[in-house]
Amino acid sequence: MKPIILTAAITGAETTRKDQPNLPITPQEQAMEAKACFEAGARVIHLHVREDDGAPTQRLARFEESIKAIREAVPEVIIQISTGGAVGEAFENRLAPLALKPDMGTLNAGTLNFGDDIFINHPKDIIRLAEAFKQYNVVPEVEVYESGMIDIVAKLVKKGIITHEPLHIQFVLGVPGGMSGKPKNLLYMIEHLAEEIPSATWAVAGIGKWHIPTSMLAMVAGGHIRSGFEDNIFYHKGIIADSNAQLVARLARIATEIGRPIATPQQAREILALPGN
Repeated sequence: MKPIILTAAITGAETTRKDQPNLPITPQEQAMEAKACFEAGARVIHLHVREDDGAPTQRLARFEESIKAIREAVPEVIIQISTGGAVGEAFENRLAPLALKPDMGTLNAGTLNFGDDIFINHPKDIIRLAEAFKQYNVVPEVEVYESGMIDIVAKLVKKGIITHEPLHIQFVLGVPGGMSGKPKNLLYMIEHLAEEIPSATWAVAGIGKWHIPTSMLAMVAGGHIRSGFEDNIFYHKGIIADSNAQLVARLARIATEIGRPIATPQQAREILALPGN
């Protein structure tokens, strides 16, 4: 079976220390957590940043601090910044950290209801963001929350607006307002993506209770997996996880036991077609 890439979404923009006391917030805490996750098997760190009081931010200097700290602690890991920010963040602020030229960044493919709010990704802004990825030579991971977004991405690929090859798609399933992580939903998303963008690779982030079901299906279906406190704060139902690394280690153990090797850092870079590979 082909190697699997595990991504750790270590902080997010919504999770709080009240709900998850072990949430890493400062650049130093994020660097320590990134190193532990890498040692547990993660090859990508999905990065949101916070101020010292825990408030989500897209402040460029804060991203720079965290990226520097992570690279010093674990130089082999792939850093993938979020351009989503917190819901309601101004688009210019969301786009700005691409100028730091991380390995990867997220490109959200559409607007959706997000809990009690609306996560707005205007079609014109999606195009602007896609152009910024090319400008800064950063590899996009396209975030897809429901099946119609696959059609949107396929059109942008056909028009030459999104050009990275092979494109890497992340199915984010279980957001209140988006598609749930039911197995039949993920199977449909996999099939639909194969029809529209046959060369694409894919991963899944199952939110909350959908983390384990989507992860197990991804393992046997040839996909990759995101885990971490952005998506799920529990190890078992009602039992708070000790760390992001604990969640990563569980996936790495199960994948190894069923015959899917954990991608080496170099294999992960080749699969994602990062520059220089």
